[in-house]
Amino acid sequence: MLWSALRSGDLQQAIIVLALSLPAVVLCLSVHEAAHGGVAYLLGDRTAYSAGRVTLSPRAHIDPWGFACLLLFGFGWARPVPVNISNFKNRRWGMALTALAGPASNLLTAFVFYCLYFALGWRFAQSSSMFIVAILMFCQIVASMSVGLAVFNLIPVHPLDGSRVVDAFMPFSWSLKLQKYQSIIMLVFVLALWFGWLNGIMSAVGNLVFLWASRLVALFL
Repeated sequence: MLWSALRSGDLQQAIIVLALSLPAVVLCLSVHEAAHGGVAYLLGDRTAYSAGRVTLSPRAHIDPWGFACLLLFGFGWARPVPVNISNFKNRRWGMALTALAGPASNLLTAFVFYCLYFALGWRFAQSSSMFIVAILMFCQIVASMSVGLAVFNLIPVHPLDGSRVVDAFMPFSWSLKLQKYQSIIMLVFVLALWFGWLNGIMSAVGNLVFLWASRLVALFL
């Protein structure tokens, strides 16, 4: 994201991307964490609600390092939402659904912003306004970041959301054994992200959301 713009050597482009990326990061992380808290609340756990985490206010969610990673590289994290699984009727499925809510909300956000991108692009196709260009770029950045955040958090490594989802389908004894190797597995995934080995997956997911959004908007144009 911003890292790519900086590496291009185009300072003006990097400044524009930075200005648009800052609010995009705040939005993506806030939606992700608010979704966790909201689904936990709906499933019977008021822990996140009582802690003031069922909100889109960025002050409740932002982690500085996760913010910086999402800004620079397109993947990151926020402060974990507190969850008390004992409040769920089904602890395992309750935790899995709560964990899945974050990435799902980001994919939905990406879909919505891609739809806005296509709708506005069609409506102002002949416009040369810099404001419209900036709005279209913002839509692309939000959608791209949302996909990156969703895919990254679906990695099945503790403490990421994917591990909670996998735990719902895995015998508890297996889950305990797997947790012994979490640091090694996390290191492998961090290296994969750093060297771009997961870019193909992120691109495939992003292209799929992009395609669905374009087809939906095309139905109304």
